[in-house]
Amino acid sequence: MGSGIWSTDVYDAAQSYRARTGASAFAYNDSGATTTHPGLDPKGVTFRESRDSDEHPDSLAVAVLFDVTGSMGRVPRILQTKLPDLLGLLLRKGYVEHPQIMFGAVGDATCDRAPLQVGQFESDNRMDDDLGRILLEGGGGGQMMESYELAMYFMARHTSIDCFEKRGRRGYLFMIGDELAYPKVDRRLVAEVIGDDLAEDVRTEDVVAELRRMYEVYFIIPEGGYHSGDPRLREFWQGLLGEHVLYLDDLDAVCETIALTIGMNEDAIDLAEGLDHLAEFGSDAGPSVSRALARLDAGRSPVAVSSAPADLDQDGPRRTRRL
Repeated sequence: MGSGIWSTDVYDAAQSYRARTGASAFAYNDSGATTTHPGLDPKGVTFRESRDSDEHPDSLAVAVLFDVTGSMGRVPRILQTKLPDLLGLLLRKGYVEHPQIMFGAVGDATCDRAPLQVGQFESDNRMDDDLGRILLEGGGGGQMMESYELAMYFMARHTSIDCFEKRGRRGYLFMIGDELAYPKVDRRLVAEVIGDDLAEDVRTEDVVAELRRMYEVYFIIPEGGYHSGDPRLREFWQGLLGEHVLYLDDLDAVCETIALTIGMNEDAIDLAEGLDHLAEFGSDAGPSVSRALARLDAGRSPVAVSSAPADLDQDGPRRTRRL
């Protein structure tokens, strides 16, 4: 996966076609579907892969997983309308040369019809296709928990990304939601949803540690969600991810927030430069993005160097740059 080149012209043509014909950008969901689309079903998947190619010799994996229950159901529709903005910032401003983007959705494995939906890492307009296949669950368990731990388990053990495996460079995982994860990865739910046969449950904090070895992991809490103002939400995610918890007061600014977070992490920009780019593009998301990333920007320090994973090829790069 990950071949091809994103085309805003192709995206615009598809949008125009849908506008003329009344078709939905979320045709699968809006057709009355009630189950996970086969293309996004995690069960039996060995790996979702982000791979280098002649077109993309320096691929960088970027995954965006969002809660599609309750008040969070708007997120994928916003992402779909703002895809060109996200790609425009990443590519035209040189934050990342070869991003490969995966979209997915999180629900509640104890009660929802589609508790985990995971697309492919894509470099071209197929990422728009994956968004269109997502089932916008709308349910949720009502107990302030969704199965983020199951999503993180999948990302840790069922993705394979060249940026990390060849170059010791972490990919990015953004999760967007307003609830807690369950405290453990339940082996019975893993078997049911993903198909793995685990000997025992796994603590969520252990899965997070495993995941952060391969990804820079961020959790975005949008204002206006059912539980966004609950202090337990912030305490929980800060306990797992520290400063990588972002508070966003305008859900419409989510694409810009993701793009600038990556740009800052890649040392391509600082926050002020990123905000200038938003203004240049005519985006009105600057104030919200500034508030969301101010703490992250203030905490930036000179580039540090950490050890590369032990199993990297001996001839490959040996160090990973981190902020």
